[in-house]
Amino acid sequence: MISAQRFTARAYGKVNLHLGVGEARSDGYHELATVFQSVDRPETVSLVVASDARRVSHGSVVERMSTDFRVNEPEMDIDTPTNLAWRAVDAVVEAYRGLPGTDHVALPTLSIEVLKTVFVAGGMAGGSADAAAALVAANHYLSYYAQHHFSEAVLMRIGATLGADVPFCVMGGTALGTGRGDNLAPMLTRGEFWWAFVSQQEGLSTGTVFEHLDDMRHNDPSLVPRMDTGRIARSLVGGDPIAVAGALHNDLQAAAVTLHPNLRRTMNEAMGLNPLRAIVSGSGPTLALLCENREHAQRVVDALTATVAYEGFVARGPAPGTHMVD
Repeated sequence: MISAQRFTARAYGKVNLHLGVGEARSDGYHELATVFQSVDRPETVSLVVASDARRVSHGSVVERMSTDFRVNEPEMDIDTPTNLAWRAVDAVVEAYRGLPGTDHVALPTLSIEVLKTVFVAGGMAGGSADAAAALVAANHYLSYYAQHHFSEAVLMRIGATLGADVPFCVMGGTALGTGRGDNLAPMLTRGEFWWAFVSQQEGLSTGTVFEHLDDMRHNDPSLVPRMDTGRIARSLVGGDPIAVAGALHNDLQAAAVTLHPNLRRTMNEAMGLNPLRAIVSGSGPTLALLCENREHAQRVVDALTATVAYEGFVARGPAPGTHMVD
């Protein structure tokens, strides 16, 4: 009997070393000047085609989805057609079906399996990493069953329709993001950086944090957009973690701390453990603590997760882009 065919890809979470938030755009997004760095905390997505899979020439090829959580599981069911990984598979298939001469091609149905190790709704692009891995896995699925393979540039364009962080999760490494954050340029980076990431169960909505920052700026003229990424760029070239720590910045931090008051308490606790720097990761509520080395980062995580209030892990940056795995 022929066994199931499996296509597995891995992508990684990210931290924003600099996040400058400008004015709201007409498309509902904000103008950004951000420096992404991927960290080696993986999201693994497998597309599994059963030996007796039925074939379809229209509609979704996805029949079901399941997620294995290695972090706290959210209360809501995320294994639905609205999940970014599910949508990514559909988007790749629809892009293929839009090509000339493909309307008659019937593709086998599949199930999606996700191994999740990045916090849910934590500001580390865990969902976007799922989408990036699903894009690459779906591309190999197409190559196997339809003899068509999209370029990485095309996958990144498809990814941009799913979310602003998805193209970076495909690319990986360290990059400057402008526009919505999906206009990317790789950045020269030397050395490696060790991070302690800690979070609490309660997540934050990215949209809510951006909206709250807009509201806060109406009443506080000091909250001006910080769009100049020159300082962090220079520190990354030097490769000195202390210099990088001094250059870290997040415009969203003030809004995230206001919306999630426990964040300030967590940050105060964390600073007592002497990290090089503590910042909110993206829109939060994850706290990213840059440390001297792996051992320092592990001590910070161990101390902060000694109570049930926090979960945490150590990760190193930069990590590679999305890739296939056996």
